[in-house]
Amino acid sequence: MSRIFIQRGDITQCTTDAIVNAANTSLLGGGGVDGAIHRAAGPELLAECRTLGGCRTGEAKATRAYHLPCRYVIHTPGPIWHGGHAGEAVLLAGCYQNCLRIASELNCKTVAFPSISTGVYRFPLNRAAEIAIRTIEEYLSTHAEIEQVSMICFDGTTLSAYQNALSEWEANHV
Repeated sequence: MSRIFIQRGDITQCTTDAIVNAANTSLLGGGGVDGAIHRAAGPELLAECRTLGGCRTGEAKATRAYHLPCRYVIHTPGPIWHGGHAGEAVLLAGCYQNCLRIASELNCKTVAFPSISTGVYRFPLNRAAEIAIRTIEEYLSTHAEIEQVSMICFDGTTLSAYQNALSEWEANHV
């Protein structure tokens, strides 16, 4: 049975051990989920992010969560979509792998992800959902320490895409 749960909601309300921030490479805040996480965490998050020296696309760095109801924020800059021929799929998979690796290192049992790169970075939603589900399922298959991964979807369209991707994965990996 899958340890991935898909739900519609606000990632800043998640009480998981860690939440993932779909950050930009500066790690200094931005729009969308990045801005919402920075606003909810408070100015201490920005102050800590300033000490990290940014982060390359596909990689990840963790901070404390400050005023959020979780313990950690794992920041990962997703790839900007350039038509699919600039390594975007590999970079997006790297976002999920590196966030999960850091979550394991921090002894997190529960992690919540947003849909990385599907907003202003324009990664096609269905393809991004398939990459996310595949990458998370493959990681979880060899890492029992993470008990649950939640995909927190901002809207119904995103929710449907991730539900469909998870159903497809389960149908093909029984």
